[in-house]
Amino acid sequence: MKIGPKYKIAKRLGASVFEKTQTQKFAIAEERAARNKKGRRQNQTEFGKQLLEKQKVRMTYGLSEKQFSNYVATATSTHGKPPAQTLHRLLELRLDNIAYRIGLAPTRRASRQMVSHGHLTVNGVKTTIPSRAMKIGDKIGVREGSKSAVLFENFAEKFLERPTLSPWLSWDAKKMEGGVNEVPTEEAASPAGDLVAVLSFYSR
Repeated sequence: MKIGPKYKIAKRLGASVFEKTQTQKFAIAEERAARNKKGRRQNQTEFGKQLLEKQKVRMTYGLSEKQFSNYVATATSTHGKPPAQTLHRLLELRLDNIAYRIGLAPTRRASRQMVSHGHLTVNGVKTTIPSRAMKIGDKIGVREGSKSAVLFENFAEKFLERPTLSPWLSWDAKKMEGGVNEVPTEEAASPAGDLVAVLSFYSR
C-alpha cells in the first residue's frame, strides 16, 4: 500500500501511527508545534474526529481503505460481542501484526515483507499471506531455510532485550517458534485508536 510522507501524516494523526515517528526528536518537534498553535481556535466536528481516528487505526496497521472497511463490515455483522472488540481482535490476529508484536520485525511494514517473502510458517507450513487470520492454538515459526538468514542473525539475544512479551502470545527464541495463546484484549494489546469512533464513522 502506498502511504505517502510518513512524518507529515504522523503530525496529523499522531506519532503512534508509524514506528519510525515514535522518537524523542519527533515528540520534541510536536511539542514545539503545539506551543506555536496555542491560542488559536481549533474547531473540529464530530465527523472530523471520527475520520481522524479511522485514518489513525488504518495507517497504524498499514491497510488499504478496502481492506479496513472489510474488517469493519465483518465486525459489525458478527453477533454476540461488541463490534469494537471484534474489530480489535480481527486487526490484532493478522499474521503480520503478530510477527511484529513478537518482535520478529521492527515495524509492521517490515513484518509484512517478511511474511510475503516466505520466511515464516504457520502450523509448520510456509505462508506468504500477511493478512492471514490466526486463531488460538496456531503456531508461528521461522522457516528452516530462513533461520540462518541475516534477517534473523542473533535474534535469540535480541529477543531477550525486548520488553516482556504479552501473555496472549508465546515465543521460544531458541527454537524460533511460538504461537497464539488466547484472544488479545485491549489491556494486552492497546488499540491504535478509538474503535467506537471508527465504527461510528462507517455507520453514517
